[in-house]
Amino acid sequence: MIIKTPSRLHLTLIDLNGSLGRIDGGVGLTLEKPRLVLEMKQKGSEIAVEFKNRQNIPVNVINDYEDKIRNSARRMTEYLHLEGGYSFTIHETYPSHSGLGSGTQLSLAVGKLLSDLDNREISVPQIANIVGRGGTSGIGVASFDEGGFIIDGGHHHGEKPDFLPSSASEASPPPIIARYDFPKDWKVVLVIPHVEKNVSGEKEVNIFQEYCPIPLEEVQRLSHLLLMKMMPAVLEKDLEGFGEAVNSIQNIGFKKIENRLQKPVIGEIMQFLRDAGAPGVGMSSFGPTIYAVTDSPQCIVSAANDALADVGGNIIETRAQNNGAVR
Repeated sequence: MIIKTPSRLHLTLIDLNGSLGRIDGGVGLTLEKPRLVLEMKQKGSEIAVEFKNRQNIPVNVINDYEDKIRNSARRMTEYLHLEGGYSFTIHETYPSHSGLGSGTQLSLAVGKLLSDLDNREISVPQIANIVGRGGTSGIGVASFDEGGFIIDGGHHHGEKPDFLPSSASEASPPPIIARYDFPKDWKVVLVIPHVEKNVSGEKEVNIFQEYCPIPLEEVQRLSHLLLMKMMPAVLEKDLEGFGEAVNSIQNIGFKKIENRLQKPVIGEIMQFLRDAGAPGVGMSSFGPTIYAVTDSPQCIVSAANDALADVGGNIIETRAQNNGAVR
């Protein structure tokens, strides 16, 4: 059994004020590339993990993937009361902790393979709950399930009373309140500079605790921008309007804090891509992945190569995926 999952951009969290009784909320976009390809076979009595082209994969990625596969498989087999062993082979990977949502895609892929093998009709949100994903943002879960451009409605205070990142939250995946097909002729250029990720683990938890709640006026401004500019731009295929919204949200609410806490080179690369003509440039989640939405990808790829001259990094030309994972 083989499953192919997309990746995702997390454009912004919406409400880290919480005065209406809900927190979080998110905006995201599903991508065709990079992707994860995972194969599973019943084998032996243990959980085995193998990598194609292991020699080309960084050690930290190998360790992270192995941990997530074993943890998700353990949770899922316990839930399904399965016995016996399973062998997982990763045919394609993409970087962990880069802002592209590999952890959620990998965990859901393991859960989906095991539930399908057992002929169980379990929804993707339920699988996410079992394997412990979607505690802050629902974007990764919905990308795996449906793809496209996604907005989730966050968590009720009764479900999640504190401001916490996904890594520290046990809340269920939030409801999806909007999902649209994204224009396929808009290209997305990903720029992943070789810089150490500034924020993860306990440091990320501390940031949520230190900076939240976000001022209400910031949340209101962001909500206005999303409802009356970004969402209509997707439906009307207005690239300039969408790009203006992406650029604006970099300086509002929690996304402003995420950007402020990065190494200066992140902001410099983002501005370099805007100057090269990209209508919209942003940072996904806590980075370091930068994305540019454009209808002229060649110019942006060329500019990205120039921008990475000093720090190095990877450039991926991709586009939206309007469907979820495929088996």
